[in-house]
Amino acid sequence: MTTEWEGKSRGSVLGYKIFVFCIKKLGLRSAYFVLFFVATYFCFFAISSSKSIYYYSRKRRNYSKLKSILNIYKSYYVFGQTIIDKIAISSGLRDKFTYHFDGVDQLRNILKAKKGGILISAHVGNFEIAEHFFNELEENVAISLLTTDAEHSNIKAYIESVTNKSSVNLIIIKDDLSHVFEINAALSRNEIICITGDRYIKDTKSLTHELLGKDAKFPAGPFLLGSRLKVPVLFVYVMKETSKHYHLYARTTEVRYRDHEALLKSYAESLEWILNKYPLQWFNYFDFWKDLKN
Repeated sequence: MTTEWEGKSRGSVLGYKIFVFCIKKLGLRSAYFVLFFVATYFCFFAISSSKSIYYYSRKRRNYSKLKSILNIYKSYYVFGQTIIDKIAISSGLRDKFTYHFDGVDQLRNILKAKKGGILISAHVGNFEIAEHFFNELEENVAISLLTTDAEHSNIKAYIESVTNKSSVNLIIIKDDLSHVFEINAALSRNEIICITGDRYIKDTKSLTHELLGKDAKFPAGPFLLGSRLKVPVLFVYVMKETSKHYHLYARTTEVRYRDHEALLKSYAESLEWILNKYPLQWFNYFDFWKDLKN
C-alpha cells in the first residue's frame, strides 16, 4: 500500500497519446468512450489507489459497501475526464466548454490592491485549467505555480508538445529555499502565486489537522507562506459539473500574521465544504489518512 504521496502520478506517454489522438481526430466523446476501458482497467490493476478510493468513500464519507465499490470506478472515470478536458482546453478547444466564475470580484479586488496574492487549492476537480479562466478577466493576471517538478518528465514533455504553451510561470521548490526569493519577487510584481495544500512529500515539514472526521498530514509550506507574507490568501477550486461545464470557486480567507495553524484550519474547513458538494472529485489516490493496512 502506498502510504504517502511519492511526488508523481501514474500514467504513460502511450496512454496520453491515445487520448490526444481521440480528441483531435475523433472528438471528445470518443476520448470519453475509451476512458470507460481505462477506468475499468485501473479498478482491477491499480490495487493500492483503488483501496484508497474505497476507504475514502466507506470510512470518510460513510457510504455503503456497494456504493463505495461503485465509486472506485466513478472516481477513476471523472479523474480521467478532467485529464482529457485539460488536454482539450489547452489544445485550443476552450470554446467547447462553458464555466461559471464564482468569486471573481474577490480576485479582482486582490489585483487592484497591487500586492499580489496566494491561491491555495487542492487535488480536487481540475485546478490546472484555472489559468484559462483567469486569462479572460479584464485585468492582466500573471500566475506563478509553486511545484516540486517531480512528475514524469517524459509525460510533461509530450503534453507540452501537443498543447498550447502555458502562460503560467513555474517556481520550483528547492532544498536551499531559493524559491522563497522568487515568490517575493513575483508578489512584488502583483502576480498570483498558486499552490496546492493537500499533499506533502515524505521527510518534509508537515502539519496535522482533521479532515472529514480524522486527522491527516498537510504540507507546512503553503500555510507558513500564507501566514507570513502579508498578502491576501484565497482558496480556489475548479470543479467539473457536467461533461462540458466547470464551476470555479474563489474565496478569500482571514489571515492572522504568523498563525499558520488558523490558516490550515480554514483551509481544511473549505476543503470539506467543496468535497461535500463534489464528493467524487477527491483525487488523492494514496493512504491520505494513514489508516489503511498493508
